[in-house]
Amino acid sequence: MVNENAYKILAKRYLAKDLDGNLVEDVAGMFRRVAHTIAQSEKRYKNGNPEKAEQVYYDMMTRMEFLPNSPTLMNAGRPLGQLSACFVLPIDDDTESIFDAIKFAALIHKSGGGTGFSFTRLRPSGSIVKSTNGVASGPISFLKVFNAATECIKQGGVRRGANMGILRVDHPDIIAFINCKAVNTEITNFNLSVGITDVFMQAVEQNTKYDLIDPRTKEKVGELDAKEVFDMIIEGAWKNGEPGVVFLDRLNADNPTPWLGDIEATNPCGEQPLLPYEACNLGSINLAKMVSRVAIAVDYKKLETTVRHAVRFLDGVVDENNYPLPEIDRMTRSTRKIGLGVMGWADILIMLGIPYNSEEAIFLARDVMNFINGIALDESKKLAERRGIYPAGEGHDVNVRNATRTTIAPTGTISIVADCSSGVEPLFAIAFMRNQADMMLKDVNPMFRRMMEDRGVEVTEEMIDRIMEAGTIAHMDDIPAEIRRVFVTAHDISPEYHIKMQAAFQAHTDNAVSKTINLPHSATKADVEDVYMLAYKTGCKGTTMYRDGSRESQVLTTGATAAKEEPKTVEQPATLQVKPRQRPDITTGFTEKVQIGCGKLYVTVNYDEEGLCEVFTNTGRSGGCPSQSEAVSRLVSLGLRSNIQPAAIIDQLKGIRCPSTTGKGLKCTSCPDAIGRLLEKVLKQQQQKEIIYDKVEVTTFGDSEPKFIDGEGHCPECSEVVEHEGGCMVCRNCGYSKCG
Repeated sequence: MVNENAYKILAKRYLAKDLDGNLVEDVAGMFRRVAHTIAQSEKRYKNGNPEKAEQVYYDMMTRMEFLPNSPTLMNAGRPLGQLSACFVLPIDDDTESIFDAIKFAALIHKSGGGTGFSFTRLRPSGSIVKSTNGVASGPISFLKVFNAATECIKQGGVRRGANMGILRVDHPDIIAFINCKAVNTEITNFNLSVGITDVFMQAVEQNTKYDLIDPRTKEKVGELDAKEVFDMIIEGAWKNGEPGVVFLDRLNADNPTPWLGDIEATNPCGEQPLLPYEACNLGSINLAKMVSRVAIAVDYKKLETTVRHAVRFLDGVVDENNYPLPEIDRMTRSTRKIGLGVMGWADILIMLGIPYNSEEAIFLARDVMNFINGIALDESKKLAERRGIYPAGEGHDVNVRNATRTTIAPTGTISIVADCSSGVEPLFAIAFMRNQADMMLKDVNPMFRRMMEDRGVEVTEEMIDRIMEAGTIAHMDDIPAEIRRVFVTAHDISPEYHIKMQAAFQAHTDNAVSKTINLPHSATKADVEDVYMLAYKTGCKGTTMYRDGSRESQVLTTGATAAKEEPKTVEQPATLQVKPRQRPDITTGFTEKVQIGCGKLYVTVNYDEEGLCEVFTNTGRSGGCPSQSEAVSRLVSLGLRSNIQPAAIIDQLKGIRCPSTTGKGLKCTSCPDAIGRLLEKVLKQQQQKEIIYDKVEVTTFGDSEPKFIDGEGHCPECSEVVEHEGGCMVCRNCGYSKCG
């Protein structure tokens, strides 16, 4: 039903456990639990058939043709019963509303959902508060309070809560908002997007000023040069992908219930615009399962059947959901929004022999999504005939059961479970490390291997190494041209085609499309500007971009710390050697005990007022490689005292693999990897001026909740390379995900 890697993810995060943490269901049991729970909605309606619906839903999920969002898989039929992933909460300009929103967000995060907020209604910093004669601290200060609260809440026992923070571009504090995540260790539980208006974009194009509006008085309080502000947004996005942009006027042009209010915010990944107190449950069809094996074409008959069943399933989720707040319960049941999307898009293109970055792929995207959207609308109308329109539509020209029907979500974890590509993203990699039988093994995309073997070309380990090193097969002449043509990865695709693909799906999607525009590290600010402008001009409702390595390269070198760690260059003859500084007489440090493949390793990292300065290692009685570890430690210590950036040393050590250090329960991949991990922890402790440990010796890596999020390029749980999609980091190996 699922592969070994998917099972491990399900067992860790989804399958039901008893009070002692022991599994009490298998994968089939999980799908039966979910199918049975949602099918109970049939009892609410005349001629409903819960037994038939349950079997249809079970078959659809076990065949991996459709999967609902993670909270439904986790919570359906269990005491929590909260089934939605997406929520938006209002924040009004008073203390009670602000802290109610924090409390409500905590409840949602505990139940497995993510929250979106607009901070636009808050008065700007420096405003007078009449009730106290004090001075308002502004949206950014409260954004940090929300972030801190999120840090304290474990989401559904699985992951930390995720948030989206939006501020209108005409808010007086917009400059501070644009720059508030310039340091990557700040506001780590939020994705941020600027709420862009058409008026602002027109001012950008005309190179004129635009007005700043006090949200409390609705009066003009100043003006800014639109192009300068736009350039600040571009600068931030180029540096670390923040902020994204959301086109507010476009969201509201498609608002199906304008009589209920304006849309101000979206869920954390940006694909679900919602009114205050609205929630939406999502699900995705696996397009890789929608191919006719006879004609090698899209099987539209099967796709239609799947869409109709999925719409009925998601409408049932609205009925069976246990919403975390009565306000959310009332609002969500009144609009009954659902979000049906797709995954496996890159896979189906490969199966059909169509390159992702081609006009043929763009045409097919429009055709497939237009078909899905039309069938979903038709099924919602049929449900309305039998069960009634959504209640908020009474008195308006409405003939559907659900105010919205379609959404393109990232599908980070559920696509791993379904063993397909994520959302509408291209392949992130063709060769990768896979966790198999508790060992990390090199592997390649199974379709790539099969197509190569069909052409009589052996996929050797040497070839896999070259693919992993290059990240692409575009220039590998020993791979057939027709295979190179269709197996394109994210960085093979121009920004233009990334946006054109997003726009193609957006043209036939009720809500929005979550897609990350992946740019190479060499991309310029002009490239980023082109992405944002093209997204606006092609009808996208927002966009998120990520320049490869932009966060990872800055996580350890930001702000004052970066200046401190800048390599000290001295003009001198090339033959003159730089002498390391002397070891200080007194140092401060940490020792960590790490389980490696051949025993225990004790790693000590010391520092003084000038920074990290030395590393010691010692092996336990069970042996190990003491001479090798000592050699690495001496060289690292020499480098640290020779003004080599610690981040560069860490980058060289982390990820080194030893054949003996594989197996269950081992949280590092070698002795050098263990040294690199502790170096990174201590370096972050110095930068954040926080205490990591309150005792000298700590237990093996991973025995407790990680104190720090790892570098943006690697998973903090398994150290594998992560993918960036929809403003989130997703590990395709272990299922870890983090938004913000």
